[in-house]
Amino acid sequence: MQQSPLLTDALALLLEGVPRKDLAVEAKAISDGYRAGASSHGIATPLQAAAYSTVRMPATYAASAAVFARLAEVMPDFAPASLLDVGAGTGAASWAAVTQWPDLQSITMLEPNPALRDLARRLAENGPLAKAEFLSASLEAEKPQADLVAASYVLAELAEQEAAAVARDLWQGTGAALALIEPGTPQGFARIRAARAALIEAGAHVVAPCTHDNVCPMKGDDWCHFSQRLPRSRDHMLLKDASVPFEDERYSYVVVTREKAASGARILAPPLETKPGLTFKLCDQSGLRAQFVATRDRDEYRRVRKHGWGDLF
Repeated sequence: MQQSPLLTDALALLLEGVPRKDLAVEAKAISDGYRAGASSHGIATPLQAAAYSTVRMPATYAASAAVFARLAEVMPDFAPASLLDVGAGTGAASWAAVTQWPDLQSITMLEPNPALRDLARRLAENGPLAKAEFLSASLEAEKPQADLVAASYVLAELAEQEAAAVARDLWQGTGAALALIEPGTPQGFARIRAARAALIEAGAHVVAPCTHDNVCPMKGDDWCHFSQRLPRSRDHMLLKDASVPFEDERYSYVVVTREKAASGARILAPPLETKPGLTFKLCDQSGLRAQFVATRDRDEYRRVRKHGWGDLF
């Protein structure tokens, strides 16, 4: 998943003249806190915000872009005119949305943290988000309505039992589609599952990753998550002390809409490839199932052999 070139340029401009040694110190503290479950509320200075944007924004952009691409896949005629980015942080989800739908006319970023809000405004100054509106408000505040509402890595900062209520509240202001994205951990998925159940009860239809509105069939220690590979910039590698030029972001998500759109089955894991053929782990209206496609079935094998984790089958 390639980042928007305009965003890459904006991030590079943001870091001009910033000592990399100081950034690295802040980046390590942020990464350690992220792994320990800390929220972004502790980011209080421009330097901390810049470090956060370097180590986390590429991944949150990539996950958001992947989710929006799935929405566009199942609803190719969907053309939102307005976006509300709740808990926008650095604005990664807004950048991903305007990349997917360049004709977005109205973009509102809701972010209570002043350091992150100021950084998001600086990144947006000269690009496709230049006319975006930035609001300082909590999740509980009254929010403007929008065709597309997105909350990316927001529920993770709340208690798990709050996920359903927040999702219902966001749904009230959704004109067409609501996208919720969380870390691809058991805890992240638990919040997504709770939100999904509440949204279905409220009348929403799930279009991705699920292709149905039935009860989630996941059992035991299994959880629904996906992976997006993204390239690391030189600064990204430096600040994360990384030795490989790419990163794999694991994420869980749900997209619900006012109208039904989904069909088929979703591939929930990397396909298992053996000499006899391919085995896909699928989820559809019938629940979880395995689908084997034999190598000797040439036409069907040729049709599905490039399908991967997260694709529609």
